[in-house]
Amino acid sequence: MKNIQIGCLSLLFFVMSCNVKEVEPVNIDEKKEPKKVTQAVVYTTAKDRKLRLTPTGTLSFKQGDQPLETELSIFVNPNKEFQTLKGIGGAITDASAEVFDQLSAEKKKEFMDAYYGPSGISYTLLRTTIHSCDFSSESYTYVSGEDKELTTFNIDHDLSLRIPMIKRAIQNAGGSLLTYVSPWSPPAFMKSNKNMLQGGSLLPEYYGSWALYYAKFIKAYEEQGIPIWGLTIQNEPMATQRWESCIYTAQQERDFLKNHLGPTLKAEGLGDKKIIVWDHNRDLITNRANTILGDPEAAKYVWGTGFHWYETWTGSKPNFENLRRVKESFPDKELIFTEGCNEAFDPNKYQYWPNAERYANSMINDFNNGTAAWTDWNILLDETGGPNHVNNLCFAPIHADTKTGELIYTPTYYYIGHFSKFIRPGAKRVSTVASRSFLQSTTFKNEDNSYATVVLNLLDEELEYTFFFEGEEIILKIPARAMQTLVY
Repeated sequence: MKNIQIGCLSLLFFVMSCNVKEVEPVNIDEKKEPKKVTQAVVYTTAKDRKLRLTPTGTLSFKQGDQPLETELSIFVNPNKEFQTLKGIGGAITDASAEVFDQLSAEKKKEFMDAYYGPSGISYTLLRTTIHSCDFSSESYTYVSGEDKELTTFNIDHDLSLRIPMIKRAIQNAGGSLLTYVSPWSPPAFMKSNKNMLQGGSLLPEYYGSWALYYAKFIKAYEEQGIPIWGLTIQNEPMATQRWESCIYTAQQERDFLKNHLGPTLKAEGLGDKKIIVWDHNRDLITNRANTILGDPEAAKYVWGTGFHWYETWTGSKPNFENLRRVKESFPDKELIFTEGCNEAFDPNKYQYWPNAERYANSMINDFNNGTAAWTDWNILLDETGGPNHVNNLCFAPIHADTKTGELIYTPTYYYIGHFSKFIRPGAKRVSTVASRSFLQSTTFKNEDNSYATVVLNLLDEELEYTFFFEGEEIILKIPARAMQTLVY
C-alpha cells in the first residue's frame, strides 16, 4: 500500500449507506481534453478530534497507477455530468425567528455569518412557511373568520420577527437567497375536520380560495423585498399530525394543481414560480410522481418533486433507489430534498455524532440519485428543541441557549458545511464511485471549473485511500468517523 504523510496546517476555520447506481448522464462529451489538476486542498471534520472544517493538507497529484484489488479507492470521471445544483440551505420558521430575536446583537451577527457569510458555510437556499406550522408558538392564518373571498388577508403576523430575519439572511448572503414556501394546513374553515391540526382535507368548495391564498402570500412577501422562487403544494400530504396538517391523495393533489393552483398562479402573473409536488417521504414518492407527472396537464405546472427522510423504520435503511426511479421516469423534472431533522431532542446529545452522519449519508446518496437542491429544517432552535406549540421538539444544526445567550454548534452544522461551502449553485454533479461501500462520496464541478469531492467514513478506524481523477492520483487518510472535502 502506498503511503503519503498528510501535512497538517494550523489554520482552523471557526465556523466553517450505501453504494447506489448513477442516474442516466446528460451532457456527455467523450472528446473533452483531460482536466489537468495539480493540487487538492483537504478540509476535515472528525469525531473525537478538534477538526471542524479544518484545512488538513494540500496534496499534489501525480501520474496514477492501476489500483490494486485490495486498495481502497475513489474514482472521479469528470466527463460524465448529471444534474445542476440549485442550492443548499435550511428553513427560517417562526421558531427560528423567535429564538434569533432573543440573541444579543453580537450573537445575531455571529449566527448570520455562520450560515450566510463567506467565513461560514454559505447557505444559498431558504424555505419558509405559509402561516403557522408546529414550529410556531401558536396556530394562526392570514385571514379573519371564514373569509372565503380573502378580503381580510394580511401578513402582519410575520412582519415583527420572521420577515426581518429573512431579510437579514438575504442581505448577509450577498443580496440573493433562493426562497421557496410551503403550507402545513389551509385555514380550519376550509377543511373537512374544521381544524388546522389532525389532518383533514381541503373541501372542494374552497379549492379556488386556497389557490388564491398562495398567490396573495407570494405577492405580499415580494412586496416586502423577499423574492419567491417557488412553492410546495402541501407539507407531508399523507400524514395526519397532531400539528398543522392536511391530507391529499395523489389524485387530489394532481387535480388541485392542474385545475386550480397552476391556472390561478398563471392568472395572477406568477406563472414563473416553481411548483414542487409531494413534499413528503421517499417511500411513496414514485406513486405520487407517476400520478402527477404522468398527467401532461398537471405536469406542465411542475418544476420538481420534493421529499423528506422520515420514512425510515427501525432496522431499515433509507430507500434512495426510489429517487433514482423517479429521475429515470421523469428526467425533465427535478428532485429537491425539502426537509429533514433529527427528532427526539435531548440536550445531552448536542454533540451526538450519528446525528451528523445521518445528514452526510442522506446528502451524498440524495445527490448521487439526481437531487438538485437540499434543504435542512429549522436553522435555529432553543435549548428545549423549540419553541413548538405541540411539543414536537427536535434538533437544529445550531441551538441557542436563551438563558446564557450562547450559540451551540452541533456536528451537523459542520457536516452540512462540507457540501454547502464548497459546492455552489450552478455546479454539475460528475461521476464518482468508491471501491468499497463503507466509504461514500460525491463530486460536483463548480461554474469556475473547480471541483469539490465530499468523502464520508462511517467506520471507527482511520482509512487510507487513493483518489483518482483523469489519470492522476493522490493518496490520503481520512480519520475514523469523519468527513472530508477535497477542493481542486
